[in-house]
Formats: sequence, C-alpha cells, structure tokens
Amino acid sequence: GYFNIPVDHLYAAPVIIEHIKRQDFYNVDNLVIVSPDPGRAKKARAIAKRINNVPIAIIDKRRPAPNMAEVMNVVGEVEGKVAILVDDIVDTAGTLVGAAEAIMKKGAIRVFAYVTHPVLSSNACERIKDSPIEKLVVTDSIPLRDNCSADIEVVSVAELLGEAILRIHEERSVSTLFV
Repeated sequence: GYFNIPVDHLYAAPVIIEHIKRQDFYNVDNLVIVSPDPGRAKKARAIAKRINNVPIAIIDKRRPAPNMAEVMNVVGEVEGKVAILVDDIVDTAGTLVGAAEAIMKKGAIRVFAYVTHPVLSSNACERIKDSPIEKLVVTDSIPLRDNCSADIEVVSVAELLGEAILRIHEERSVSTLFV
C-alpha cells in the first residue's frame, strides 16, 4: 500500500437504517432494499439484514461509456413493494434514475433512494426531480448545491463520525458501530 497506518472504514449504514425505520413507508412486509449494481449487493444485503431481513433486489446494468449506465434487468421481486435504493455516491444520477425507472416498470409501488455522498454534478438534480424517486436521502458528507430543486433530505453523520473518532482516540473498537 501507499501508507502503513491503521485505517478504519466508516459507513453511513447505521444512520440510514435508523432513518428508514422512522418513515411512514416503513413496513417490513412491504419493503425491498435494492442495490443499483451487483457491486453494491453486499452492502444492500447488510442493510436488509438489519431491517428484519427484508428481501433485496439487484439491478443488472452495463456502462457503455463513462457516466452512462444502461439497466439490463432487475434481479429479485419488487412488484407491490416499496423499493429503497441504496448507494455510496450519486454523481450524474444516471444509475439511480435508471434503476428507479426499471423498478417501477417491474411493479414497485414507491421508490426512495438513500445515498452517502451527494456529488450531484451536471443536471443530476433535474434528473432526480423528473424521476420516479419520491425522495432522495443523503448524508452531509458533501454540501448540497444551493440550486438543487429535487426533493432531497440531508441526514447528519456527525454523531456517528464523532463516536468513531472518540473510540479511535480511546483505542476502542470502531467496528461495533457498524454491526
């Protein structure tokens, strides 16, 4: 590697899970966690497990060019469900919007998206606003653009990161924050 100091990977999942559990759509019998690509399936499964083992679905997509995603298939059952898309970053929103459209075509009744890092470049806000995504929930890891007109809610990871820093300083386990 480039350096030999200890590194802890910090995840927003605890904040996201608690937020989902407080929403009016929260009903474990009617919920599906959706990974926007196979690479995020492990994280989607971990979130689903912490929400009463709700089912997951995975979007099979291809990238014909950079910043361009083409949805090929939805793997898993979304019909009649409230779908929660979970991802680490939203840049142009092509992946999220394509996934939301595919999920709705497969019969989902509502779609929400939870993303850790809201880059939101180019016309991402307009894409989200014009998409089936009812609400995009992001963390405060990156400040939002002032002119973003999409329905976006920001949740803070400050307390989680503060606790991680305290535990590192006190040489206590950080991993138990994310179990």
